[in-house]
Amino acid sequence: MKPTYRCLLCCVVVLLAWPVAVLAQDAATDTLDSPANQLTIDASLLTRGELRHGGLPMLDGTVHENAQFVMERTRLALSYRRGQWLQARVTAQHAGIWGQAGRGSFNLYEAWARIQASCGLFATVGRQELNYDDERILGRNDWAMAAMSHDAIKMGYEGHGHKAHVILAYNQRSDADQGNSIYRTSDGAYPHRSMIAAWYHYDVPTVPLGASLMFIDMGMQNPYMENPPTHHQQLFGCYARWQPTKWNFEGAYYRQCGHDEFGIPIEAWMASAKADFSPNDRWTLTAGYDHLSGDPNPVVPHIGTIGMALHTKVQGFSVVFGSHHKFYGAMDFFYASAYYAGYTPGLQNLYAQVSCKPVKRLGLMAGYHHLATSSRILDARRKLGDELELSAAYSISNDVKLAAGYTYMHGTSTLERLQQQEGRNKLHWGWLMLTVSPRLFNVKW
Repeated sequence: MKPTYRCLLCCVVVLLAWPVAVLAQDAATDTLDSPANQLTIDASLLTRGELRHGGLPMLDGTVHENAQFVMERTRLALSYRRGQWLQARVTAQHAGIWGQAGRGSFNLYEAWARIQASCGLFATVGRQELNYDDERILGRNDWAMAAMSHDAIKMGYEGHGHKAHVILAYNQRSDADQGNSIYRTSDGAYPHRSMIAAWYHYDVPTVPLGASLMFIDMGMQNPYMENPPTHHQQLFGCYARWQPTKWNFEGAYYRQCGHDEFGIPIEAWMASAKADFSPNDRWTLTAGYDHLSGDPNPVVPHIGTIGMALHTKVQGFSVVFGSHHKFYGAMDFFYASAYYAGYTPGLQNLYAQVSCKPVKRLGLMAGYHHLATSSRILDARRKLGDELELSAAYSISNDVKLAAGYTYMHGTSTLERLQQQEGRNKLHWGWLMLTVSPRLFNVKW
């Protein structure tokens, strides 16, 4: 076993020993005949139809004028709770497109157990969601049908305004029961082989202010080498939220360093700021700005030509496991699809939004994004396009919700060059979504 993985294993053993010793004392006071057991079964059925005009490129770089499809996601969750110290949850998930060959994908989305002591210590082991702060770095990315969960150990402390979490993950291929095999993205569900993360959050008791610190180390391997070394990249930064009367202010700053899976040094960063104003319960006005660093002077040839360049340093910020659909425009052109030759010119996102609740169960939203690269591109403007978003959501009942949206984007020639695809100047996207989430069974004894 290599020193890196040996150290990781030692950390797991040491960190688990502390909460387990405390939890054993709490569990000893619980008896089998105490009326503290609860079993629930929940279902979630999500169906979304989409209509795109010029928004889905083919593998050969061409863009069809229209694309229509219906997507679905079905989940069935079994949850168990015993008193305040033991919880467990198993969630089966199926996701796919109506009429898809193979009938979509079926997997186990969640499978975890959580033990918690009365003093605030806890440990969660298994497949679970990692959802932190505003979901920019670690989020469940729930808009995507498959969403995002992780095989990990999460432990820490929560109490008296403090939250401290440590997350440990080690991913391996199914055929690696002997020795340590190469972990490639194509072989597994995650881009990293190992991950160590730490998160601390504090809510000030007398002021509507909360702040978080985050650190992530990911070990990654070159997928094209026979026996590659494991390179480590780090992310660290902070997030803060201040909520005075009628206002909400959020800000974040993160840096990335270390080396990527090819051993290339990383020097990247991102910053964001957002402000909300709610004069009453019906209206909310929002404005914000995101800046994600990019590779300087990327070589991006004109469509139909070939260009080559050598990376000596990675300066394009990676959103890691964030819920990018929530931040960088509803069409998901950025950080959901790759640019030409793997270059990331970064992104500047200046946006404004108006939300309204005219009646109790209805919510309306209108938003605008001005999008541009953060890096300069030779013989091209930085502007990528302007995006207009409209959406509405109506709660038919507590278990049934209906939502619809429309997005128009006017892309520029710069966007076409970056993605080596024509037909990006006038793009339309409309969607209609129904979500049904009933509780099927609930019993206590």
